[in-house]
Parts: sequence; C-alpha cells; structure tokens
Amino acid sequence: MTASPDLHGRNIVITGGNSGIGREAAVALAGMGAHVVITARDARKGEAARKEIIDRSANSDAEVVALDLASLASIRACASDLLERFDRLDVLVNNAGGTLSQRRVTDDGFEVTFGVNHLGHFLLTNLLLERIEKSAPARIITVASGAHLAARRGLDFDDLQCERSRYRGFQVYCRSKLANVLFANELARRLDGTGVTSNSMHPGYVHTNFAREGDTGAFGWVSHWFGRPFSISPEKGADTIVYLASSPDVEGVTGQYFYKRALARMSNRAEDPEAQRRLWEVSEQLVGLAPSET
Repeated sequence: MTASPDLHGRNIVITGGNSGIGREAAVALAGMGAHVVITARDARKGEAARKEIIDRSANSDAEVVALDLASLASIRACASDLLERFDRLDVLVNNAGGTLSQRRVTDDGFEVTFGVNHLGHFLLTNLLLERIEKSAPARIITVASGAHLAARRGLDFDDLQCERSRYRGFQVYCRSKLANVLFANELARRLDGTGVTSNSMHPGYVHTNFAREGDTGAFGWVSHWFGRPFSISPEKGADTIVYLASSPDVEGVTGQYFYKRALARMSNRAEDPEAQRRLWEVSEQLVGLAPSET
C-alpha cells in the first residue's frame, strides 16, 4: 500500500469545506498533516465541521473562515483574512457551489449559479494569487463537473446572467461548470512558468446534500431519489481532490481535467482558448478587479 504524502507545514484552503466532498477532502488532507482552512457561510456549521475534521483526522490544525460567495464584499473580507493569517498558501481548492431551479441574484446583482460557482471563485483566486505564487510550488484545484459536457453551445457571452433567455436551472448549472473548466484552463496558461498549477476535476455523482435542499425544485428531488442507487459516497467523491492536492504524481501537471485520479476528456468548448480568454476578461470587469489585482 502506498504511503500517504506528508503535508506537514502546508496550508490548504477549501471553499465549502463544511460539508460534502469539501469536508471529506479536509479530513483526508488534515490526516496527512496539512493545516486545513475551510470556508463556510454559516458560522455554526463551519465550527461544527472544524471540530469534526479535528476529531476524525487527529490533527488540531484546522480553522474556519467566513465566506459567502454570493457577496463580493464577503469574498474580499475572506481573502484579506487569509492573507493576514498566512504567509504562504500552498493549495487552494475551489469547491463550493450550488444550483437553483429559479433565477435569483446575488448581493451584487449577478445570477446566483454563475455568480457563486464561477465569479466568486474567480475573484477569490485572483485576490490570493500573489501569495499562492510566492508559495510555489503550489496548486489550485477547481471542482467542476461532467455536466460541463452538456453545455454544448458553450457560454452565451451576450447573456451570461440569463436575463434575456428562459431560465432553465440545469442548463445554467452546466454552463457554470463549463465556466469552471474554462477558468482553470486560462489560469493554467497565465501561471505557466510560475510553479503554480491549475487543474479542474469531476467528483462523480456524489450522495451529498448538494442540489436537493429545496433550491433545485423537481429536478433535484427526482435526481436525488432515482439517482441515489448510482451515487458514490462523499469520501469517494473527494478522492480526486485529495489526489490533486497532495500527490507527487501530479507535480507540475497543469491545465488538465481529472476524474477518478486520471486525465479525463473535457469538452471542445472547454478547450477553446478564445472562450477562456474572453471569460477571464469579462469576469474581471464584472467583479471589478483592478489590473494590479490580476
């Protein structure tokens, strides 16, 4: 049996680490000795998850930081908090996300699924990027989904907020996951030669609370009950995150998409360099990033 990597001295940030695959990844990485920082919207749930991570990993080096990806102010406050606490950031896992059955907007007026799944992580990553680069070799992992393959027409750059077209929750989710892969690929290109890698991954169909706490309507309910026999545990869903965050096998590997610890096929749309560049530039404008912050 292969020994687990020794992660003592490494700081790992996991968004949405208070539940599901994020929490399982935190437990596994803390068990390897990493100092794990999870983010959570709800302070009570975040603290409960922190205690569980400590108990299950036997590692007391676990912290929780407040983060609401639906608020640019919260994202900036979270980044400021992390930069104040840590001189180095070795791994960033962009994990948190969600999907809705009806269109809603964030505090800043963005459509929620696109805003949380993509824009929130785009801003957080950029605000932390200089510190991550100074910590190289370092890794950035973006949790995407095989659902990005269903976004066959790509992103509609004339209607990223779904203001003009009929809102279809699953299609919007698929496009947000395509945005995740596009972002991870463009980030890899921009970080070439820095010692920081950027990859995306598909966790599989995981049996968690994601997409079935009322927000997704009938689709989420049906997919939960009829898909449950085919789902995997959160621990198995987190396995590729843990692999990408810790394994020496992927040292220096960047701009790739993984599933079950192996390279997987991403869609042709996700490999389009023009779409990658355009999404980056549009995202900069939407979140108000100054040139010095990118």
